[in-house]
Amino acid sequence: MWDDAVTGYDFGSSHPMDPVRLALTRELVRAYGLDREVDVVSAPPAGGSTLRLVHHEAYIDAVRRCSADPRSADGSYGIGTVDDPAFAGMHEASALIAGQSVGAAEAVWRGATKHAVNFAGGLHHAMPGSASGFCIYNDASLAIARLLELGAERVAYVDVDVHHGDGVQAAFWDDPRVLTISLHEHPRTLFPQTGWPEETGEGAGEGSAVNLPLPAGTGDEGWLRAFHSVVPELLADFRPQALVTQHGADTHFEDPLAHLAVSLDAQRAVQASCHELAHEYVDGGRWVALGGGGYSVVDVVPRSWTHLVSIAAHAPIDPESAVPEEWREEVYARTRESAPRRMTDGRTPNWQAWDAGYDPADRLDQAILATRRAVFPLRGLLA
Repeated sequence: MWDDAVTGYDFGSSHPMDPVRLALTRELVRAYGLDREVDVVSAPPAGGSTLRLVHHEAYIDAVRRCSADPRSADGSYGIGTVDDPAFAGMHEASALIAGQSVGAAEAVWRGATKHAVNFAGGLHHAMPGSASGFCIYNDASLAIARLLELGAERVAYVDVDVHHGDGVQAAFWDDPRVLTISLHEHPRTLFPQTGWPEETGEGAGEGSAVNLPLPAGTGDEGWLRAFHSVVPELLADFRPQALVTQHGADTHFEDPLAHLAVSLDAQRAVQASCHELAHEYVDGGRWVALGGGGYSVVDVVPRSWTHLVSIAAHAPIDPESAVPEEWREEVYARTRESAPRRMTDGRTPNWQAWDAGYDPADRLDQAILATRRAVFPLRGLLA
């Protein structure tokens, strides 16, 4: 899913969410010829009826007002804050990104494709009635809501952004049709200070929210161990009819806004695992993959999400391959920064499976066990 106008989602030159990361990803996809392996399509902006599947009408009206006159923003509804400053055309750009994710969901549900990627999406912090954490409309929640509207009875959402996927969890907190799984840095050390293991949903949705908060400093081995100790077993049990995943690149050790130590190679490994899990456990292999956070906008984000596109396209890029020179020239022309030379950080990620043993003195193992104990019994699984 791509439309050049998504780069209009721009909070200003001093804001860490620089839209150049989207443009550079699109250019790297093109440089590798991946646009010849996939259909590159655009969907229309999400209209009012679609936005209201998740967001309150009063909030949508507020976004429209601030979009038309950014000077009117006063912090109400979370707009006009340091994180979410108002900008002209905010509604239009946000609705366009949301429309791409909804369009992706519609395409996989109707069988037009097995997999669809919107790396401009993954704006997972937006709440039904407010902006939050650089996110205006929650395209991930809207994609899930559209799948439910089209008849899906079980949708799984897996979020591996460094920040908790709080907005998606909130949207489906009491809905047993949606299983939300979030791996993120521990709320003690990172925004939004939510995502504790004890947050498991309520009412009919109890046991449908899964949170695995990771200790600051967690690297490749721990991150992959955490993912594989929780996600595959839950998906095997839930058997979703569609899988939506969020691949924020801000888990990377170079990211300036967080404290995990994950490499590009581990990010690629999780992307590949999500692809494999979609084919193994999801009806029809339906997979919608989204972007998310990521603030190392030259070195990390374009490479990570280009790997994501290549995996979804069944045309994976060799991590050892040289980055095309034409792209490196584009990076310098746009940013005056030197671009990375290969599609790898030079790591060979591996991990120890959960059933191979548990170390009670290890903080990561303690975190995994806390999550399994909080959720697995609610789903009839052994912790």
